[in-house]
Amino acid sequence: MAGGREVFAVFGKKVGIDPYMIMLLGAMTLGLLLPASGAAAAVLGRVTYVAIALLFFLYGAKLEPRAIRAGFLDWKLQVFVALVTFVLFPLLCIVLSRLAGGVLRPEILMGIVFLGILPSTVQSSIAFTSIANGNVAGAICAASISNFAGVALTPLLAAALISSDQVEISFDAVLRIVVQIVLPFVAGQIVRPWIGPALQRRRAMTLLVDRGSILLIVYSAFSAGTASGLWSEVPAMQIVIMVAAMAALLLVVLGLATFLARASGMDAQSRIAALFCGSTKSLASGLPIAASIFPHAVLGAVVLPLMAYHMIQLLSCAAISQRFSAKKWAESQV
Repeated sequence: MAGGREVFAVFGKKVGIDPYMIMLLGAMTLGLLLPASGAAAAVLGRVTYVAIALLFFLYGAKLEPRAIRAGFLDWKLQVFVALVTFVLFPLLCIVLSRLAGGVLRPEILMGIVFLGILPSTVQSSIAFTSIANGNVAGAICAASISNFAGVALTPLLAAALISSDQVEISFDAVLRIVVQIVLPFVAGQIVRPWIGPALQRRRAMTLLVDRGSILLIVYSAFSAGTASGLWSEVPAMQIVIMVAAMAALLLVVLGLATFLARASGMDAQSRIAALFCGSTKSLASGLPIAASIFPHAVLGAVVLPLMAYHMIQLLSCAAISQRFSAKKWAESQV
């Protein structure tokens, strides 16, 4: 069964842990123990810059414009996912950051707000929807539209919502995002008719670039944090509190998304798609955008909430999708 193969690929067959999650933790640990410094750090910065641009070029080249156009036909699902992703989620994260203001470091609080303005995942939300017998076509459209909009919308929301004495998102930062992220994405869309089919045939290569770039960004972020002495200033208890806060945030989002989707009058299959597309946040888009916005000295702390939320959402949504599948939730409309 295709859905079963997808979930095995994402979470592992027995232990429920994606090997890629282990690699992410490995990159994080390597950055903590063996940080790059001096000339090596400068080279790492340039390589990371190119990797991010290449990553978004491939995103543009792989994204099917027809899927986005077709998605607008299911307007209720698309509007719901957009509102949850870019309105409800940011509001919840702003409230959470205010509540944790006296407990967590400013960099982590900025990371919580940044998490709120990110687009949905693509592969995971579609796989979860498929496993749960939901509206897969609607999920593909919703996730694609979310990521397409997020390329421009996330930096704009960051400029409006995130500002501090330590990090100010200036015109230069926005211009850097345009050059590093938006232009490669648009270029990928332009050349898609010529290279898109080849990329589809060489998915292993694109997956290597995709995941390799993310691992590079994670190592670079945590390496810079170690070199700047950031981690010596972050108590372990703050990490524990932050992880607990991310778990609570996911629980609230899942509950609200379920309630609001039911109240909207969508059918059961579309409610499943709305649940997974609305509650998940993209690590693949979030890390490159964060690397373009925040100084490397604080980047590691800023992306901590995103990494914690990402891992929690994968494990939780995998269990939820399997539960829906076992009970044939879509057919019974429970």
